[in-house]
Amino acid sequence: MTDQALWRPTRRRLTETLLAALAPVAVSVLALGGLSVWTVLGNAGGPARITVTGGRLFLPTGDTPDTAAFFRIANTGGSADRLLKVTSTETDAATSLSRHRMTGARSASARTVASVPVPAGDSISMSPKSLDVIVPANPDWQIGDLVTFTLHFERSGPVRSVAVVDRPGQGGT
Repeated sequence: MTDQALWRPTRRRLTETLLAALAPVAVSVLALGGLSVWTVLGNAGGPARITVTGGRLFLPTGDTPDTAAFFRIANTGGSADRLLKVTSTETDAATSLSRHRMTGARSASARTVASVPVPAGDSISMSPKSLDVIVPANPDWQIGDLVTFTLHFERSGPVRSVAVVDRPGQGGT
């Protein structure tokens, strides 16, 4: 029988083995960290798919300078989006997003909001008791008129929609 040389770890062999294993481990950790940040920022999954329906615009009454518009916004995509603003070329001044909160049995307070989140796979139904668009009133609007609005979203960009002019309390709102 012959003596076989036993493999013996030396400092040099151990250092080379550790260095060879370190590169793939470091790349894997870096890739996992990058994908985690990508997911946390909402970029994982499919893009946001925004649809805007059910546009309604309250008929201005009396000498009120403003009225309200309401829309249903659905996001059937895999990523969240954010409504940034609503514009219309058919109004004389700027519109604004407003959120209403009931403060008592017959009173509410309103505050302007800069933007509204639209979660992935969810929808928002604007109403006089929640979110709406404050619109400068046009005294020429009549019931049944169609007013074009553009809703601007952070990721999906502009989405055009039409709102029908009607009286408060009609049409389900």
